[in-house]
Amino acid sequence: MESLDTTILNTAAPAIAAALNVAPLSMKSVLSSYTLSLAVFIPISGWMADRFGTRRVFASAIGIFTLGSFLCGISKDIHFLVACRILQGGGGAMMVPVGRLTLVRTFAKSELVRTMSFVAIPSLVAPMLGPIAGGLIVGYMHWSVIFFVNIPIGLVGLLMVYLHLPDYRDEHSHPLDIGGFLLFGTGIGLLSYVLEVFGEHTLGTAVILTLLAISAALLITYGFRVTKTRYPLLPLKLFYIRTFRASVSGSFFTRLGIGGIPFLFPLLYQVGLGFTPIQSGLMLMPQAIAAMSLKPLMPKILARIGYRAVLVSNTVMIGLQILLFSTIGAGTPVWLIATQTFFFGFFTSLQYTSMNTLVYADIAEEQTSSASTIASTGQQMAISFGVATASLVTALFVPNRFHSSGLEMIHGIHRAFLVLGAMTVVSTAIFADLKAEDGDNVSQHQIAHG
Repeated sequence: MESLDTTILNTAAPAIAAALNVAPLSMKSVLSSYTLSLAVFIPISGWMADRFGTRRVFASAIGIFTLGSFLCGISKDIHFLVACRILQGGGGAMMVPVGRLTLVRTFAKSELVRTMSFVAIPSLVAPMLGPIAGGLIVGYMHWSVIFFVNIPIGLVGLLMVYLHLPDYRDEHSHPLDIGGFLLFGTGIGLLSYVLEVFGEHTLGTAVILTLLAISAALLITYGFRVTKTRYPLLPLKLFYIRTFRASVSGSFFTRLGIGGIPFLFPLLYQVGLGFTPIQSGLMLMPQAIAAMSLKPLMPKILARIGYRAVLVSNTVMIGLQILLFSTIGAGTPVWLIATQTFFFGFFTSLQYTSMNTLVYADIAEEQTSSASTIASTGQQMAISFGVATASLVTALFVPNRFHSSGLEMIHGIHRAFLVLGAMTVVSTAIFADLKAEDGDNVSQHQIAHG
């Protein structure tokens, strides 16, 4: 529901702007308000689950997201729509961390790879169907249907939570670090906002730098506060654990390269190669199909060669594939583009599964909520950083992004692929810090250690 909402909305943004009588660029606030809300509220998701129980919080998250979707659908002006998107983000911020936390507490570490690979499959349907569904809804129905499709899904989700979801809570939960929440939430929210508007001309360079400085000051202050607080919002001491540090920091830097690809592909297909939005959406399907259909292979791969070997070799492979995307041009056969994106989908899916499960390899049970919250916060920021990085790199190489020819756009995007691919290859160094036996309790990899 959450992924489908975002992918459909991206496709339908111009039509919604026309219906609300606003400029298409004004839809940026509708998209960024959701991301901003995620960044602010994800950090308290772990504490909420410990205090009120996973079932109640997860059900509340689905209910808030569904209510926000309904209100978005009946919006009559852009300001009300932005406010409803913030409400949606508050619900969405609790879904992934609390859902992942429930899985970690339900299944043994030896079953996490198989379980998370299976659970990830439904979310991969969204990138496959979202662009096409968005085009069909805008073409044949009212734009509000984009949000109304979430309502039956949300109601079914609430029923399934009531019937099946276990309720885990900490009977001795500590008080919320309100000061830390204000510092970190404001700092990370401000940083998220800057990244969303990065590359636009609505804010001057001086304003951008000032906002970045304020965000950095807030986050640094939070870092000092953590050392003096008994129960910090996000206990950064978890980064002393090698597997946790490698998975979270490696995930962040690897996603800087990978995260920009969904931004670049539509530009390459539609502006550079002249594809229609529907054709562009179809060209993204091989990536989602590979990620979804080959998920069952991933536990076997990790069990066979272990986390370190997978993450080191797989990160290099992803970087080389991104570099290879720079060869796609007007004369490239469609079947070859589809083949490249198919393999890219497989390797990125293996990367995400590996990083998301390694987080919990050496985490004690009482640390799982904090670990899930930190990992989800890092992933959300990496997505924003990835898009901002891709946008900046492309802007450097495209002379005039508003009046560029197809060939100029292709040339600029090719240069962006080269930069992002090189960044991804360099991020391999983070995973080299792992030992061969790290994560064996999760992957079930057996190796004779000297």
